[in-house]
Amino acid sequence: MSFTLHGIPVSRGIAIGRAYLIAPAALDVDHYLVEPAQIEGEVERFRSAQEIVHQELDALRNDLAADAPSEMGAFINVHSMILNDAMLVQETIDLIRTRRYNVEWALTEQLERISRHFDDIEDEYLRERKADIQQVVERVLKALAGATAGSLVDNVHGACDEMIVVAHDIAPADMMQFKTQTFQGFVTDLGGRTSHTAIVARSLGIPAAVGVAHASALIRQDDLIIVDGDHGIVIVDPAPIVLEEYSYRQSEKALEQRKLQRLKFSPTQTLCGTRIELCANIELPDDAKAAVDAGATGIGLFRTEFLFMNHKNNLPAEEEQFEAYKRAVELMNGLPVTIRTIDVGADKPLDSMSGADGYETAANPALGLRAIRWSLSEPQMFLTQLRAILRASAFGSVKILIPMLAHAQEIDQTLDLIREAKRQLDDAGLLYDPNVQVGAMIEIPAAAIALPLFLKRLDFLSIGTNDLIQYTLAIDRADNAVAHLYDPLHPAVLHLIAFTLREAKRAGVPVSVCGEMAGDPALTRLLLGMGLTEFSMHPSQLLVVKQEILRSHVKTLEKPVADVLASFEPEEVQAALKRVALI
Repeated sequence: MSFTLHGIPVSRGIAIGRAYLIAPAALDVDHYLVEPAQIEGEVERFRSAQEIVHQELDALRNDLAADAPSEMGAFINVHSMILNDAMLVQETIDLIRTRRYNVEWALTEQLERISRHFDDIEDEYLRERKADIQQVVERVLKALAGATAGSLVDNVHGACDEMIVVAHDIAPADMMQFKTQTFQGFVTDLGGRTSHTAIVARSLGIPAAVGVAHASALIRQDDLIIVDGDHGIVIVDPAPIVLEEYSYRQSEKALEQRKLQRLKFSPTQTLCGTRIELCANIELPDDAKAAVDAGATGIGLFRTEFLFMNHKNNLPAEEEQFEAYKRAVELMNGLPVTIRTIDVGADKPLDSMSGADGYETAANPALGLRAIRWSLSEPQMFLTQLRAILRASAFGSVKILIPMLAHAQEIDQTLDLIREAKRQLDDAGLLYDPNVQVGAMIEIPAAAIALPLFLKRLDFLSIGTNDLIQYTLAIDRADNAVAHLYDPLHPAVLHLIAFTLREAKRAGVPVSVCGEMAGDPALTRLLLGMGLTEFSMHPSQLLVVKQEILRSHVKTLEKPVADVLASFEPEEVQAALKRVALI
């Protein structure tokens, strides 16, 4: 019987093949108290399992092919870091010693404690890092049980050539074991747009749908399935006419992708000659490779939160941060790299990862002590990051981007700290670019409305549409109950974006868009008509957006875009948007 499942589209394309189910990695564990004389033996059993997993991860890292996406190696490194993290390791050992839990019980108990902190995180990317911790724990549990990591994919070599992997979730290290196999797509019960499965799927160019609830329970082994990565749809046992339609769409997409590759190194400009900059968003230093390969003209957003994870009692040292920023800068070979300062705070798990007891999140994390507010409340931490970023500027073109600014006082305090960081580097005799540009994220309605404060003080602006939409519409993107109200085309959102672009242009201040709207080809012409000339997005979206730019004429877009902005009724907005798309 044919049926359809719906999830989250994270990697574009159409996959048609037979389902290859992977059993859930989670293991049921025994719960018992060990005798006092057995405690140290239990600790040693944990240490031995930890070493086995270390060896497995090292072997996976060493087996990486030269052309493997940088994300794969990066995720293996993340799992190695988690495996050594004191919050996981030392706290588990403490449970064994103080409560006499057997190691499996202690490990799963500590996983549950850590997971509770991650569930309350407002930031989608950081919230989904909980899955990485779970997968590391599962690998250790397998080692304790005498299983090997390869048990996840036993029999994979006998799978058909058109395999579509279906699983509850897939660890990046386990995805590595599919690298040498022929598979067409992924379907997972869990995950979101920034989950590791989504990131790796995009880097491999493989259609994927994640967050497809109960897919691994409803789909049977060898079922014929279609994965529509454009819409997050999974069709099981499709009717012949449906299969024929998707087969045609698949061949068309393959042809379209080959054509897109020809655009990689051509100039990005509209039909009327307007030059457009296409930059990439990255989370890890090695992501810069993918940006260069996709033809990006720079990094428009380097999210630095990732570097602050998995540290206990202390935050990453200046040298560690400096090396990470320097690597990204060097990989871009002189192209500009915009590094955003840390966007975490009271709603993020840094305190919990440091082992603090009684960690509590803010009552309303989105409105709490986060981003620049938290950085200004921790000036020594902030100065450390600023020095590291400034030092990286000696190796290439670097810009500093500040998140969540709203007040003139915040801007002035930030600029004072940047000057202090420069003074400290001067005193230490360390090199940096004294003319590093400083910009602000426009992601709070108050920032857009009070734009003159920013235009007077800063060198550039970057519109973070994800948070701007969330704050404008009072919609929590992570809350499924109101997710349908999260609308980038709401008139209020469009007016704030258009106003920011117009006023920045009038003041001669460069402005970009780095939220998801920038990477949506359906919105490219709308943004061009508003006057946007710099887009920043995931590297996988660069070429499809570039194609839209090459087909567009800015002058002819101005009138229909003005009609969109003059419309408020939903029907009027949609009609005006159609006219923009048709030009």
